[in-house]
Amino acid sequence: MLGDLFDSPWKILIIALVIIVLFGSKKLPSAARSLGQSMRILKKEVQGLHEDEPEPGPPDAQAVAPAPGKITAATAEAAWPGSPSSRA
Repeated sequence: MLGDLFDSPWKILIIALVIIVLFGSKKLPSAARSLGQSMRILKKEVQGLHEDEPEPGPPDAQAVAPAPGKITAATAEAAWPGSPSSRA
C-alpha cells in the first residue's frame, strides 16, 4: 500500500508540498534537526544495551536443569521445604 504512494516522482513532490504547507518552511529545519538528534540518542542507547549484554559461554559451561515434569526428592524439597517427602 505504501509502495504505491512513492512510485512516481509527482506523488513525492505533492506530498512534500503538502508537508511544507502544513508545517511551514520555518519549522521544517528545526523539526529535521530534532529528528536527527533523536535518532542519534536512540542509536547510542541501543549500542549501550548491546554492550551490557553478557557474552554467551560455551555450551559445556551452562548448568543442566532437570527435565520439566520430572520431580525428584531433591527438587521437591527445594520447591516445597517441609514437604512429607523430606520428613521420611
